[in-house]
Amino acid sequence: MRSSIKLDRRKWLTGTAAASIGVPIADFGYGYSTEGPAPKSVAAVVTTYFKGSHADVLVGKILEGWKQDGGRGPVLKLASIYIEQIGDRDIGRETARKHGVPVFDTIEGALTVGGDRIPVDGVISIGEHGKYPSSELGQILYPRRRFFESITDTFEKYGRVVPVFNDKHLGPRWIDAKWMYDRAIERKVPFMAGSSLVMTYRDPDLVLPMHCEIEAAVGIGYSHLDIYGFHALDSYQCLVERRRGAETGVKWVQCLQGESVWKLLDDGTISKGAFDAALALVCDKPDRVRAAKDSTLFLFQYSDGFLGAVFMLPGNATGISVAIQRKGEKRPLATRFEERTEPAYPHFAYLLKGIERMLHTGRASYPVERTLLSGGILDRALTSLSQKQIKLVTPELEIRYQPIDYPHAPNPNLESEVFAGTDSVR
Repeated sequence: MRSSIKLDRRKWLTGTAAASIGVPIADFGYGYSTEGPAPKSVAAVVTTYFKGSHADVLVGKILEGWKQDGGRGPVLKLASIYIEQIGDRDIGRETARKHGVPVFDTIEGALTVGGDRIPVDGVISIGEHGKYPSSELGQILYPRRRFFESITDTFEKYGRVVPVFNDKHLGPRWIDAKWMYDRAIERKVPFMAGSSLVMTYRDPDLVLPMHCEIEAAVGIGYSHLDIYGFHALDSYQCLVERRRGAETGVKWVQCLQGESVWKLLDDGTISKGAFDAALALVCDKPDRVRAAKDSTLFLFQYSDGFLGAVFMLPGNATGISVAIQRKGEKRPLATRFEERTEPAYPHFAYLLKGIERMLHTGRASYPVERTLLSGGILDRALTSLSQKQIKLVTPELEIRYQPIDYPHAPNPNLESEVFAGTDSVR
């Protein structure tokens, strides 16, 4: 029997849309008005906390401002933190002490702030970095499911549910990702997850209108298939979900390496124009690409027939890009998803703005189903690769959802204006 995840929560979608209209973010300003709302309190649950870690560049912005220089930050207050692994480079405990934030040795303790109820308004769960085993598919088995299970068990124990953000993809194994999603629906947990790159600067800036007609799209990523493959897929999905009739999920997934990768470009199955446009933004030596032995293609077909193609080009690509061929246009539109490190990894600041909005409205800023689908494609692709690159039919990925027209960061050339600051949440 074919299974399908259908987002039939019309009231939820209506509420989210209303929130996006009624609670503006004032063009992504980096400050907030002293006359604005009171800060929402947050419990952080993290694997480890060192300089430059995801805990540092998310939680650190709550404590020390958007640029982590003591300036203004989100309308949030860190109430508590749980740190699972204390490594040699740990700055989490010292940072918490500096700001008077209690550190707990259990997730329940962090959510209750050591009391007999849940006083916090939301939870940020960061299962990234630290020493954890890998699966047979090469996935680092971060404890995202275990963290979410403990968080939701605590909700049940104390009779209160608050919004939860899960950093990066769910799982990362499909079985765990689906479990997390199902539990969030069952327990009515406002839930959000995803890559920081879907919110980052796009260079050049690219905004696709909702319900536009797209003929082809090609994504390019780099580095580790699991860690950066998700960023590439989530960045790709945040654009192609805006096509007419989307989103209805993915029908099949295949992962290819070797000559078969390039054959699909040469025979026209994959748009060479779109590939070249995306490659030009992240590779300065395109003539070397085909000679690389570790080039990988995530190939997948959506339920509406649209063909998805994301090339992972470690050693040649230096970033993540996507090119879109729209119907009726002569040339593809291409953009690079920026990953600047200064000031203080700004792409995480824009991700945090989405989290901030969720905690103030009680609704996800964009659908968690996008993250579920992107992570599911990745898991199935890695499974295909481990099974001699076979095509996998994926009824489990027929995930329907309604995209939300939520803005990304402004053009990087406007950075000085952005950091000047405007009201963050009203």
